[in-house]
Amino acid sequence: MAKILLVDDEEPVRGFLARGLALDGHAVDTAENGADALEMLTEEGAAYDLLLTDIRMPIMDGIALALSAKREKPDLVVLLMTGYAEQRERARNLEAIVTDVLTKPFSLQDVRDAVAKALAG
Repeated sequence: MAKILLVDDEEPVRGFLARGLALDGHAVDTAENGADALEMLTEEGAAYDLLLTDIRMPIMDGIALALSAKREKPDLVVLLMTGYAEQRERARNLEAIVTDVLTKPFSLQDVRDAVAKALAG
């Protein structure tokens, strides 16, 4: 299965999604902000298949993270999550680097399906 980096500033969301994605056999690492995630992505030997990140976070938001991550790892699959309409609008211009934007609230099955589709695709 895939190695996933899950980024969200809310610990309950991170834990819930990480456990759910692990049910599908994925190896999931987590970070609470974009800056920490970018460090993890660019560590020597880091080999992630998918970045699943919230857009609205402190320090470095998900869009800045996605842009930086794709510069460093062009083959990385990126999924964004947001509960804010204006953040979803900001992501519209990123179709070239973002596979999908998941709108909160979503079910665990919604996320599992989106991850499976993105990895297949």
